[in-house]
Amino acid sequence: MTGLTIEQHQDLTVENFLILRDLAPDLRIVPVVQGWLRHQYSRCVEKFMAAGVDITREPLVGVGSICRRPSTYVASWILQDLHAAGLKLHAFGYKKTGLEVSWPHVVSADSMAWSKGGRYERICGTHKSEANCLDHALRWRGDLLDHLADIHDRA
Repeated sequence: MTGLTIEQHQDLTVENFLILRDLAPDLRIVPVVQGWLRHQYSRCVEKFMAAGVDITREPLVGVGSICRRPSTYVASWILQDLHAAGLKLHAFGYKKTGLEVSWPHVVSADSMAWSKGGRYERICGTHKSEANCLDHALRWRGDLLDHLADIHDRA
C-alpha cells in the first residue's frame, strides 16, 4: 500500500499521462482510468477531461484495478458504465469469466491466466512447463476467442 487515497492516485495518473505525452508525443501513450467503486471511475474520467484530455476520443483507454475482485459482476458494471460514456476500453488482467459477461464493452483485454495455468502443464514436451511457451499462449488465446465467439453467437 502506498498510503495515498484513490483520488491522489488518480491525480498522479492524470499528471503522469500528461508528462509522458509531452515527453514522447510520437509514442502511443494510453490513458488509464482507475478507482474501486463505480463513481470513482467516473470521477477519474472527469479528471482527464478537466486536464484537457477528451478520453472519449482516445483509440484506447485502459481500465485499472479491476482484476482480483471478489465479484466479476462489479468489474463488469464498471466496464459497462465506462463503455456507455463512450470509451474504447482495455481491461487489464480481466478474467475469462469476466469477458464472458463484458465482451460487448471492451476492445481488448489481457490476462496472465495462460501463463499461470501453464505452470502445471506439459504439452509440448520441449520444456519444463508451458508458463512461457508461445505455442501454449497462442492455443490458449485461440480457445478463448472461440469461446467468446460462441457466447457472442448465442447472444
